Amino acid sequence: MEAINKQTAGDKLHALWKHPGSLILFLLVALAACVTFAVLIFLIAYILIRGVPYLTPELFSLHYTSDNVSLMPALFNTIEMIFLALILAVPVGIFSAIYLVEYAKKGNKFVGVVRVTAETLSGIPSIVYGLFGMLFFVTKLKWSYSMLAGAFTLAIMILPLIMRTTEEALLAVPDSYREGSFTIVLPSAVPGILAGVILGIGRIVGETAALMYTSGTVAKYAGAMESGRTLALHMYVLTSEALHVDQASATAVVLLIIVIGINAFSGFIAKKLAKKTGEE
Repeated sequence: MEAINKQTAGDKLHALWKHPGSLILFLLVALAACVTFAVLIFLIAYILIRGVPYLTPELFSLHYTSDNVSLMPALFNTIEMIFLALILAVPVGIFSAIYLVEYAKKGNKFVGVVRVTAETLSGIPSIVYGLFGMLFFVTKLKWSYSMLAGAFTLAIMILPLIMRTTEEALLAVPDSYREGSFTIVLPSAVPGILAGVILGIGRIVGETAALMYTSGTVAKYAGAMESGRTLALHMYVLTSEALHVDQASATAVVLLIIVIGINAFSGFIAKKLAKKTGEE
């Protein structure tokens, strides 16, 4: 098998050299991949170099003060915001996708309208979501600046993402699986669905514009109906004040570690689920 694979690779390289157009395309693709990897490494290295020296014990104090600018309240609020937004968005997004793929008739005009709406929502700038959240949740419903107002706003933001990724994951399942039952189709699509949820978490963690107008920027542990800042918003406030830029860089390191950890954990879970589904 190894010899066959080597021979196949050699044949591909030979074919590339025979056709200049294919060779140029291959070089462009390889260059694009290298540039993407280099940019990622540069960003990670830059954040670590700027932030690691300022990861002091004071930064992890239980309570925020103007002296220690602790990130712990913001970290707690970030976890709370993820939890609230996912509870609101994930069931609606997944169930909507299941209906569109498995139950709606092909050529249904309603399905087309829903898909166009989802694509439109995914292209709206986050600042517009923030203004909507402020006008509707904060002002109209009189929730004031609160974690719940921010969570509802973010749920609307990530809903199209979760719905579309779930839909693509379901469409990727072979039709032969559907001849059995839906209990076979859904587990096969779980890795793709999980990928959409993780992308949604990434957007929640990194959001600032929408939360400035909905959850507020109070540096404390916040309940559902209280104002509080997330880690990304905490970084923005520290940077905009220009008094604690170094601590903001250290917070960026913590945020980077959290995002990498979430992606690694989700990848591990997805592999386990895919392996389990394959064995069944």
